[in-house]
Amino acid sequence: MVEISGNLLFIAFILYLIATLFFGGSIKAKKDINKKKETNSWGKIAVCLTIVGFISQLGYFITRWIAAGHAPVSNMFEFTTFFGMALVGAFIVIYFIYRSTLLGLFTMPVAILVIAYASMFPREITPLIPALQSYWLNIHVTTAAIGEAILAISFAAGLIYLVKAIDQTKSNKQTFWLETVMFSLVTVLGFVVITTVFSIVGYEEKFTWVDKHDQEAVMEYTMPAITGPNEGELLTKDGFKPLVEMPAYINAKKLNTVIWSFLGGLVLYGLIRLVIRKRISAALKPLVKNIKLDLVDEISYRSVLIGFPVFTLGALIFAMIWAQIAWSRFWGWDPKEVWALITWLFYAAFMHLRLSRGWHGEKSAWLAVIGFVIIMFNLVAVNLVIAGLHSYAGS
Repeated sequence: MVEISGNLLFIAFILYLIATLFFGGSIKAKKDINKKKETNSWGKIAVCLTIVGFISQLGYFITRWIAAGHAPVSNMFEFTTFFGMALVGAFIVIYFIYRSTLLGLFTMPVAILVIAYASMFPREITPLIPALQSYWLNIHVTTAAIGEAILAISFAAGLIYLVKAIDQTKSNKQTFWLETVMFSLVTVLGFVVITTVFSIVGYEEKFTWVDKHDQEAVMEYTMPAITGPNEGELLTKDGFKPLVEMPAYINAKKLNTVIWSFLGGLVLYGLIRLVIRKRISAALKPLVKNIKLDLVDEISYRSVLIGFPVFTLGALIFAMIWAQIAWSRFWGWDPKEVWALITWLFYAAFMHLRLSRGWHGEKSAWLAVIGFVIIMFNLVAVNLVIAGLHSYAGS
């Protein structure tokens, strides 16, 4: 069953890749891209492939659930693949409302990166720790992921808006920050590449270290240790000695992975710039020339309008109920809880500024992009670097 599940996920990943190419072909067909025009044949094929891929990934989710005996959202691999699936599902729903294939061209690569990112984590099915042995695991985590996925659609729409609205012929703060967003996406790909390379060569080194409870343990690295564990001692002969020793409350191994991902992204971004000889955002601008800014602004806003209450239910209300059951308190200022609250406050401010202050258009698009950055920081940095009650999610 586990093998079937893995094969279905791989099939979904391939179909998403092919669908992205067809979404690109639908734009190159030079038809007007707006909700009043019918989707051309390239776009129809792309949408069909996306739906079939989503069904395949749904099959992965169901078969893994059967194999594990619980909802497969209990570690980084499972949660992130579910987040990717929810993102694709949210796009499919939004597509049939607005019929924008350009949204698919910007959304599907994000979903692909998310799934590729997930595939770098351990895939083994392990027994649930006591805190996770509750049906609230299914309710809280899946609802939160679906809410974040719908909010991610606003990011894709906001990105389209900014790529078209910002003058790429000038170098200013707007072009700098837009290109920084592009670099961040490339960094995720850099993580996949650098992790794959070290995995292929079989890199491994071990340290003894002292955790925050003053207990000695062994930590295994799969990349050269730029950041070493607290009071760590290298056990591997001729291993790479860490440049910096981290305190016990920082997960040195996972921070090391983040640093290597950044370095991999930097190299990959440099290669891309060398090939296209312009900013990535400038290279994408011809693709958005026929899109109506009012349309993508509406898509971005409505995605937040739908995603925000879903996220509120999953990440706050259901989370607090589960926290009371698991840890006998509704709130404990755990890093994951704090960043869930920050995310909620940000999107609450988004709604306030949009409705009360009239922040439409470019301002709203920037807010959508920043909101997704916060979501990804919560997914990557908080899960992988900062130790807390949710640290099991980083394994």
